[in-house]
Amino acid sequence: MPDQHIFEYAVIRVVPRVEREEFLNVGVILFCSKQKFLKFIYKLDEPRLLALSPELDIGELRKNIEAFDHIAAGSAQGGPIAKLDAASRFRWLTAARSTVVQASKVHPGLCKGNAGEKLQRLFTQLVL
Repeated sequence: MPDQHIFEYAVIRVVPRVEREEFLNVGVILFCSKQKFLKFIYKLDEPRLLALSPELDIGELRKNIEAFDHIAAGSAQGGPIAKLDAASRFRWLTAARSTVVQASKVHPGLCKGNAGEKLQRLFTQLVL
């Protein structure tokens, strides 16, 4: 039986008009220290986003989400924040902010085995 590992995750949402507090879940980020795992997966459903906010600049949103992805992955395109260790990057990405791209509260959990499989299940449940 595989070991159980504590993980943390947050749902990433798009809030086109912060004052209205309406949002659409677009991704999930999951961090598991024991497995040295930090990954963000997302899907921008453009028709649904534009139905929520017709004036939303999808191109600009895509750039913001891609920057989020680069930081999570620790890639050079993520700038100085992407150079931090995985735990610090996760904390930075899930910090409270009042912008178009926001994270839910961080939730804990236990996974048996591969954190990537747990991330995919959460993504299917919470975004798709």
